[in-house]
Amino acid sequence: MRLAKHLIEVLGLTAVFAQAAVCSADVWQVHQGPDKDGVYYAGPEVSAPRLVKTVYVPYPIASAKETQGMTALAMVIDARGLPQNIQVIRSHGDAFDQATIQAVQRSTFAPGVLAGKPVPVWIDVRVVFYSNRTQTTPQILIAERDLAAPPESQFEDKKQRPLSYTPAIPIHTVDADFTNPFAKRPLVMVAVVTAVVGVDGLPKDVRIRHGLGFGLDEKAVAAVEHYRFLPATKKGKPIEDTRDINVEFAKF
Repeated sequence: MRLAKHLIEVLGLTAVFAQAAVCSADVWQVHQGPDKDGVYYAGPEVSAPRLVKTVYVPYPIASAKETQGMTALAMVIDARGLPQNIQVIRSHGDAFDQATIQAVQRSTFAPGVLAGKPVPVWIDVRVVFYSNRTQTTPQILIAERDLAAPPESQFEDKKQRPLSYTPAIPIHTVDADFTNPFAKRPLVMVAVVTAVVGVDGLPKDVRIRHGLGFGLDEKAVAAVEHYRFLPATKKGKPIEDTRDINVEFAKF
């Protein structure tokens, strides 16, 4: 879903992995950190930006058939609540895209917050255009997020010794690309993807295990390629392992 420059450098995990490789009793302590540009994702420690005030998006001149569709944008809401780095990630044509961008620029946001302080946060915004030209406004969608790491107890037995095995655990997920908001009978939009997760927490050899067809399988694979994990462990040491992932599609 994201453009290449949006890919996260998740949570500063390199030091965690290196330390865990040395000490089998290490605790997986993960805190949210910014990407290389100083921008965060919504998650357990970072609240998502909110739309405080928005405007109706004007409809460009077009036929009813041409009008129906959706524009989706990725952007950063900075610490002042201002949209920055606006990029089109799903186009409905230049006129509709520009109308969406202008509406976002005229909207008012409350910034995301970390430890009581406003911080820049990535969000997606979508506008659905209707063939009957029903009034429409920008709506925030959180499709890429950081997840809380599990508690220490999940990696230890009752005597606080490392478990013989723990699976790879996602700590950053991405919804697969947007589904059709006008589908009359939407399918259950979940695909099962299998991936090898390295000791660095990065997925590789990502493949469809149970697909949906209709071009959705490729989108599911692309989403998982942007995941980040705590790696699987064997007696407290990170190992490469394979796991299945249920991939949901961005909903509207």
